[in-house]
Amino acid sequence: MTDASSLPLAGLRVLDFAQFLAGPVAAMRLSDLGAEVIKIERPEGGDLCRSMVVNDQRLEGDSLVFHTFNRGKKSVAADLKNIGDLEKVRALIKTADVVIHNFRPGVMERIGLGYEAVAALNPRIVYGAVSGYGAEGPWVKKPGQDLLVQSLSGIAWLNGNADDGPVPTGFAMLDVATAGNLVQGILACLLRRGTTGQGGLVEVDLLTSAIDLTFEQFTCFLNDDHRQPKRHEVGNANPYQPAPYGIYKTADGFMAFAMTPLNVVAELLDAPAIAAFGQDQAFSHLNEIKQIVGDVFVTQPTQHWLDILEPAGIWCAPVLDWLDFVKTEGFKAADLVQTLQAESGAQAQTTKCPIRIDGTAPSASQVAPALGQDTEAVFSTLVAAAEG
Repeated sequence: MTDASSLPLAGLRVLDFAQFLAGPVAAMRLSDLGAEVIKIERPEGGDLCRSMVVNDQRLEGDSLVFHTFNRGKKSVAADLKNIGDLEKVRALIKTADVVIHNFRPGVMERIGLGYEAVAALNPRIVYGAVSGYGAEGPWVKKPGQDLLVQSLSGIAWLNGNADDGPVPTGFAMLDVATAGNLVQGILACLLRRGTTGQGGLVEVDLLTSAIDLTFEQFTCFLNDDHRQPKRHEVGNANPYQPAPYGIYKTADGFMAFAMTPLNVVAELLDAPAIAAFGQDQAFSHLNEIKQIVGDVFVTQPTQHWLDILEPAGIWCAPVLDWLDFVKTEGFKAADLVQTLQAESGAQAQTTKCPIRIDGTAPSASQVAPALGQDTEAVFSTLVAAAEG
C-alpha cells in the first residue's frame, strides 16, 4: 500500500456527498492521490450503491462494486434534514478543501448546502457538482443515468454495423468520463486557490461529457450539413473512418485492422480486387472494400494475419475477451490489479489507479468503510478543535 503522506494531495480533505458512480469515482481518484475523503451518508442505508449487487458479489455485506470506487474513504452518517446533524456537517465543511455532490439541481440549495451557502462558510472551498444534463434546460429533471444519456446523445447510434439497432457501450462510459472531468476541474481550482486563495465552483454533467467524448465524430457531423453518419455494413468501428478501418472475423476469432493505404492492403492480403480501387475511393466504396477484406480475413486464423501484418508495421491486433486478455504478457506487465483487504480477512481484487506518481501507481488496500464507522471520530475532532 502506498504511503498516502507522500502523495500529491496529502493533507487535503474532501467531503463526498455523492452516490452511485460519477461523483464517488471522482472522490476515489482524489483519495488515490492522497486526499482524505469522507463520505457523508444517510444513517439509514447509506449510499444506495451499497445495495447495488452485481452478479451477487458482496464484500463485508456491501456490494463489491461499491467497494471498488469507495475504497480507502471514511464514512460519516448524517441526516441532512436533521438540524443537529446539518450543523455538524456545516462545521465539517469549514475544515474541508473540496465538496462533491451529485444531487439533482436545486436539492443541495434546498438543504442549505448549495455553493453560495458553502462558500460563505468556507471561501476557499472547491465545490464540485455532478448532474445529468446541467443546471438549466428542459431535461434538468430527467434521471441522469449513463445508458439514458448514451441514448439521448447519439452515442448508441455510432456503434454496431449498418443493419444493427442502437448499441450502447457495455460499461458506464459517461459516468467514468464525467468523473475524470470533475477531477480535472477540481485540481485546476485547487491550483488557482494556491495562488489567489480563491475557491470555486466546478460543474460537470453526463450530457456534456458525452459530446466531449465524441468531439471528433460530432465535429464532422456539425460541419457536414448535420447529416447523420452512416455506419459501415461490415466491421464498423468509426463511421467517419475510411476502409479498411474496423473489426473483422477470422477463421478462429476476430481482429482489428486500422488505417492502412489500400494499395498496401491489396498487396499484403493478396487481394487484387482491392487494387482496383484508388485511395480516393476508400470512403465512396468503403462497404465494397470492407466486404472484400472481410472475405479474405475469414479464410485464415488470426495469428496467420498478424504474422503478415505486424512485421509490415500495420496497426492491427487480435480482439481479446477478458479471459484471454488476463493471460497476456502485456496485461501482466501493466500491473493493473490490486487486492482490497477487510479487517475480517475477506479479500477482493480490483483495478489500480491508472496514474503513476514518481514512477509508481498509487495503491490502497483498504476496503470501503462500513456505514457511519467514522462518525464519532470525525465529529469529535470538531468538538476538540472548537474547545481548543
